[in-house]
Formats: sequence, structure tokens, C-alpha cells
Amino acid sequence: MNFPEPLVEGRLIRRYKRFLADVRLPDGSEVTAHCPNTGSMLGCQPEDARVWLSRSDNPKRKLAYTWELVETSPGMLACINTARPNAQARAAVESRVVVELAGYPECRAEVKYGDEKSRIDLLLTGHDHQPDAWVEVKNVTLAETDQGFFPDAVTTRGQKHLRELMAQVARGDRAVLFFVVNHTGIQTVRPADHIDPTYGQLLREACDAGVEVIAYRAGLATDSGDPSGKMTLTESVPVILEV
Repeated sequence: MNFPEPLVEGRLIRRYKRFLADVRLPDGSEVTAHCPNTGSMLGCQPEDARVWLSRSDNPKRKLAYTWELVETSPGMLACINTARPNAQARAAVESRVVVELAGYPECRAEVKYGDEKSRIDLLLTGHDHQPDAWVEVKNVTLAETDQGFFPDAVTTRGQKHLRELMAQVARGDRAVLFFVVNHTGIQTVRPADHIDPTYGQLLREACDAGVEVIAYRAGLATDSGDPSGKMTLTESVPVILEV
């Protein structure tokens, strides 16, 4: 998948009020961009980091710019826009990059399900030999050395999703937790027990109950310093659950 327009490079001044970020553009001007991430963004907002913004000409928007990418350390890029992973995962499934989910001709998004009134990110149906697959997508950007961790803050919502996935397995369907690794430095994914031990415990219980866990990394490569259009999931990444 591609960004519709080339991205605008800048330097991060600060993120504040969760949804706002001040950015200095190359001409020295400063803009306030929408920060589409409700999480802690741990490790993804270093001072004066190179960032890339998308720009909208929609006159109804209060902020024309949206923060998309950040250089977390020299040569390492992360996508902080949590609206992107669902589309990345869907594109990868439909293009058959995700071998674990191949063979499903139908894909729907945001389908209501579960006793806790959730919405599944992707529902895959119509496979000749497999039950329907309920796929929950999570964005992984927290990197410690070359290891990726999820979540980057305590997530009661994420805990709920694991319970819902386990219930779908009990009903006879497939349930899949899909980690979209949006950080080029991450080589493995682990539950962040040091941040949310309850989530880590539930994730292991979910695996024991039959929930499948997969992870695929986005390329996020740059061409002459321009990361525009480089959002495609390219390869699987090991998920390690051992404590």
C-alpha cells in the first residue's frame, strides 16, 4: 500500500495533549500536526527527531498535517499512525503475502462480535477448507535493541480483545492476533510483560486456547531520503512468548 501523496519532512518539536505535535519544516516554519496515536509512543518521540507528515487539502479539517513516520534512531523508521496497520494487514492478506491467511476470498472490516461488544479488525470468510478467521490487528513500534514489544502501555482494551478471540476459538472458528511491525529495527516480537503483565499472561493463555499469533514487518524503506509509499508488509517476524 502507498501513501497517496509524497510526505513532508520536518523535525519534531514536541508532542502534547496526546493528539497534537509541533513540527518544524525545512523552511523554518512551524506547523501543528494531528498525532493519530492514543498510546504512550514510548521510544517514538525523541526530541528533534526527523518526522514525515501527510498533508490534506480538505477544508473541513482543523489540521492539514498528520504525523505518519518518525526516525527513532539513525536509519530506523517507525510508523506511528495507528490508522494504517489495518489497511496494511488487509492489503497483505488480499495480495497473499500472509501465507497463514491465504485462501480466503472474502474480507470484511469492523464487524461487530463478541460478548464484550467488540469490533473485529478483519473477518475472513469463504475458505474451502478452513473456518472463518477473526483477525485482530495491533501496531508494534516499541523497540528495545532489536526486539519489539507490545503493548507500549497498559491496555485493558487489548486484554478484552484477547478474551474475545479465545471465545471465537471456543465457538469453532479461527482467531488470529496479527502484529503489524511498523519499525524497521525490530527482528522479533514479544509481549511487554514489563509494561502490562496482565496482557502478557492473557496472550499466553490465548495461545494455549488456540488463538494464532503472527507478525509481519513493513518495509518502510527510503529512496533518497523519501519514505513515501513504503508501507507494504514484506516478511514474517518471529513471535517469542517464553518469559
